[in-house]
Amino acid sequence: MKRLIPMILVIAALFSIVTGCSSKSNEAKDKTLVIGIDDKFAPMGFRDENNKIVGFDIDYAKAATEKMGKKVKFQPIDWSTKEAELNSGRIDLIWNGYTITDERKQKVLFTKPYLKNAQVVVTLADSKLTKLDDLTGKVVGLQTLSSAADALNAAPIKKKIKTVTEFSDNVQALTDLKSGRLDAVVIDEVVIDYYMKKEKEAFKIFDESLAPEEYGIGVKKGNDALLEKLQKALDDMNEDGSAAAISKKWFGENKVLN
Repeated sequence: MKRLIPMILVIAALFSIVTGCSSKSNEAKDKTLVIGIDDKFAPMGFRDENNKIVGFDIDYAKAATEKMGKKVKFQPIDWSTKEAELNSGRIDLIWNGYTITDERKQKVLFTKPYLKNAQVVVTLADSKLTKLDDLTGKVVGLQTLSSAADALNAAPIKKKIKTVTEFSDNVQALTDLKSGRLDAVVIDEVVIDYYMKKEKEAFKIFDESLAPEEYGIGVKKGNDALLEKLQKALDDMNEDGSAAAISKKWFGENKVLN
């Protein structure tokens, strides 16, 4: 019996350490929001020359989660599986130029819209293509399972296009456009505006846009408490001017919706 007592005390101490560590781990997890992003979606969320994840949505998310008293982790994901990542619990939010659509509303909860956007057609600056009808018989690229795909599928011109080539991200699509493998690319206006500032002589945008749209933040269905806290943080940022400051940093003006 005397031999058993020290052994029992050791086991009890080990159990206490393990449960204590587990408790701290769960507590840290509860305080951290994991945000799913496309890390090639400039200027919303992308990697800079030092491979650091930066962008408007990155700064916007950091500021909002700080107001919520949370830490944040940005998790690059395959954008085509974003809703599956959210519903599985591997991420807490979809936040990276995520367009609000009726179809997506069936899968996730959305915050109020925070930024306006549009799907536009871009081609090379010296191209003879200038309007949607000019895409007849042409090869067009876009990001797979994106709102660009939705916009093109809903447009009458889709039936006249020779081939629609899908890419995992916009960078690849624009690369193929510059190399001549594509005639045009359907892309977010916010994104191509950023690249046109960097490569002023490379691209031009059709005057006709395919579809106006708005960005929102996706929350897992049933997590209304998180949605409410997040929306309050965003509303507070509009009131105190911090959202406007982040917008001016990335766009040169305040584009955030009130």
